[in-house]
Amino acid sequence: MASNQFMDLDQNGKVQAYYIWIDGSGQNFRGKTKTMDGPITSIDQLPEWNFDGSSTNQSTGRNSDIYIKPVSIFKDPFRRGDNILVMCECYAPDGTPHPTNKREECKKLMDEFADEIPWFGIEQEYTMFDHTGKHPYGWPTNGYPGPQGPYYCGVGADRVQGRKIVEAHYRACMYAGVKIAGTNAEVMPSQWEYQVGPCEGIDMGDHLWVSRYILCRVAEEFDVVISFDPKPIDGDWNGAGCHTNISTKAMREEGGMEHIVKAIEKMSTKHDEHIREYDPTNGKDNARRLTGLHETASIHDFSYGVANRGCSIRIPRQCEKDGYGYFEDRRPSSNCDPYAVTSIIIKSICQ
Repeated sequence: MASNQFMDLDQNGKVQAYYIWIDGSGQNFRGKTKTMDGPITSIDQLPEWNFDGSSTNQSTGRNSDIYIKPVSIFKDPFRRGDNILVMCECYAPDGTPHPTNKREECKKLMDEFADEIPWFGIEQEYTMFDHTGKHPYGWPTNGYPGPQGPYYCGVGADRVQGRKIVEAHYRACMYAGVKIAGTNAEVMPSQWEYQVGPCEGIDMGDHLWVSRYILCRVAEEFDVVISFDPKPIDGDWNGAGCHTNISTKAMREEGGMEHIVKAIEKMSTKHDEHIREYDPTNGKDNARRLTGLHETASIHDFSYGVANRGCSIRIPRQCEKDGYGYFEDRRPSSNCDPYAVTSIIIKSICQ
C-alpha cells in the first residue's frame, strides 16, 4: 500500500462528507462525496442530495433521480480530520420511500416500541477473495485447503489469512464511532466474523451498514474483495450468517427468561415471514446456507434450544443459568438488510 502524499494538505475550513446509500440489489452500497463548510456537528447541517438511480438499478434513465436523505454521521477513518461518513435513506421523486429503503419502516417501529428498549447485537460473517472476486484469499491456486477444524479462532500463517485487513477494519470502526464489539477467524479458511453492538433500536442498522462499508473500503487498500454471500463455496464448508442477538428491557432483568421464551414462541408462528426478510432474495440465498448442516437449522423448520447451534434460535447457556439475558436468531444471512431483520423481529415480539 503506497501512501498518498496529498492527504495531509489543508482543507481550508471545508470538509468532505461521503454519502452512503443502499443500491437496487438491497445488499450492496454506493457512495459519493460532497464538499461542505465545516465542521459538521449535526445531521441537520447536511442537505438532501440525489444520484442517478438508472446506474444503481433503482430507476430508469427517463426518470433517474433518486433522493438521498442523511440520517446518521460517523467519523471518516480514511480521510480523517473533520471529514465524515454519512448514512442515507433513499426516496423516490414523489417523496415516498424507495422500495430499497427498509430504514424508514424500521425507524417507525423502533419509535413505536421505544419503551421496550430493544437492544441488538449482530455477528457479521464474511469471506475474503482475491482481487478477481472469484478465488478465496489465500487458498491454494489449484485445489483446496485442508478440511475445516484448525481455522476457527486460529493462529498462524497455515491457519489464518487476512489478519492485517481484520485489524485495520477493527481500528477503523473504532475511530469512526461504530460500536464494534469484537472479531474472530471463522470455521472456513479466509472467513471471518466481527460483532457490532449492543445497539438500541435503529442504531443497529446504521452501525452495521457503515461497518460493512468500512470493511470493503479497507479491503480495497489490500486488493482484496469482501463477499457477504451466505454460501460462498459449495461443498463441505460453512456458510456465512448474520446471527442477530436480541433483548428487551424485560428480558435483561430478573425473571427475564419468561419473556425470552414468550418472544421466541411468538417468532415460531411467523417462521416463513422471517425467512423472507432474512436475505434480500426472499429466502433463496439463505436456502443454500440453512440446510441443517454446518451449524445451521433447516430453512423449512423452526427450532430453539439452549446452547444449540443447530437450532433456528439459540438461548445462551449463561442466560439459562442467570434466568435472564438475550437470545440469538441464527437464521439471518450474511447479506441481510439489518433494517429488515430488526423490523420483523420487533413486529413479532412486541406487537
